[in-house]
Amino acid sequence: MRRGIAATTLVAALGVTLAACGGSDSGSNGGSKGSGELSGTVTWWDTSTVGSEDKVFKQVAEDFTKKHPKVTVKYVNVPFGEAQNKFKNAAQSGSGAPDVIRSEVAWTPDFASLGYLAPLDGTSALKDSDDFLKQATASTKFNGKTYAVPQVIDSMGIFYNKKIFKDAGVQVPKTIDELKSVSAKIKQKTGKTGLYLRGDDPYWFLSFLYGEGGDMVDAENKTVTIDDAKGVKALATVKDLVDSKAAITDATNGWDNMQAAFKDGKVAMMINGPWAVTDTYAGKEFADKANLGIAPVPAGSGGQGAPQGGHNLAVYAGSKNLEASYAFTEYMTSVETQTRISKELSLLPTRQSVYIKPDVATNEMISFFKPVVDKAVERPWIPEGGSLFEPIKVEYTKVLTGQTTPEAGAKAIGDSYRKLLKDWK
Repeated sequence: MRRGIAATTLVAALGVTLAACGGSDSGSNGGSKGSGELSGTVTWWDTSTVGSEDKVFKQVAEDFTKKHPKVTVKYVNVPFGEAQNKFKNAAQSGSGAPDVIRSEVAWTPDFASLGYLAPLDGTSALKDSDDFLKQATASTKFNGKTYAVPQVIDSMGIFYNKKIFKDAGVQVPKTIDELKSVSAKIKQKTGKTGLYLRGDDPYWFLSFLYGEGGDMVDAENKTVTIDDAKGVKALATVKDLVDSKAAITDATNGWDNMQAAFKDGKVAMMINGPWAVTDTYAGKEFADKANLGIAPVPAGSGGQGAPQGGHNLAVYAGSKNLEASYAFTEYMTSVETQTRISKELSLLPTRQSVYIKPDVATNEMISFFKPVVDKAVERPWIPEGGSLFEPIKVEYTKVLTGQTTPEAGAKAIGDSYRKLLKDWK
């Protein structure tokens, strides 16, 4: 689930491996390697949606003990927006870090660069690794080693209320211009607002940035690109959606406000991802699940753009329970578990073989999002990748609320990037 991209600052890498720091507080060594029996406690920090996803993930995680009765799984749900820095602080201090963390894809290279993650090549965590989607494994690598296992993959689309669209006599917009005209007709015919544009999370801006053919950085050439003409146009596009009243936005509590407005039928559309499906179905407008429609994010002048997201499972380098943690990570990313998660939560699996399972192949939401994921734009898998979002968050919100211009906002983001990436152009 993604309620917000966590703000972060770079932490200096430790000069020693964390395996020597004493590790987590879980106790036990997880059984000796090759002993055939695992024991002890594995603490897992999950970041999924409270009230819907977390219930399923908690049950699935605790079912690990059916395979390993002497292992206790301690499930902890950590708010997504707090998890990145909370893990860094715990890992740096050598106390209180979990054995396994659900790491947003951009966090993995960051954690690995700091020495906080155990390398997984050659361990039981990586089983049948050739089965994983190539784009899902990209974020698990750092300096030629594997530091995480892909758990779920995602991207974004337009969620729309079919009844409101029918009442307004409109079709799903395919371009930004169509989005504006469709929103105008919805307002005219029904009195409702066309789009809720989340204004407090930079991840929601990426579809517009990529839709104009832009990007945050050019990692291959070590060049900052977000403040070029395409980046400015992307900020101007979202500002125009608000100014034209095609969309309403917010500066705080964006997830809750957006979900409430859409689930209650106050707005006809929102941009969201597969992590929001279960929660959206809980709304009164979608008691009949067939009323929920999903389509690609409307294209900008550079085409249709949507970011690749998702989550990995990573093992803390200082864990006292490495073998049990490796086994737990393998279990949580296995064909069996991914099939169960996909069936119950409509989240996209990272294993190719899961997509042909009957309950997955017939899932309407997964069938829609899989082609979107296949074409999604990969973010830069660099250690600073997670830190690229906070400057966007600040300026994106300012642009949407009229506190700055698209030009000034883009420049401010670019200036922040060059301070962060000191040897980049």
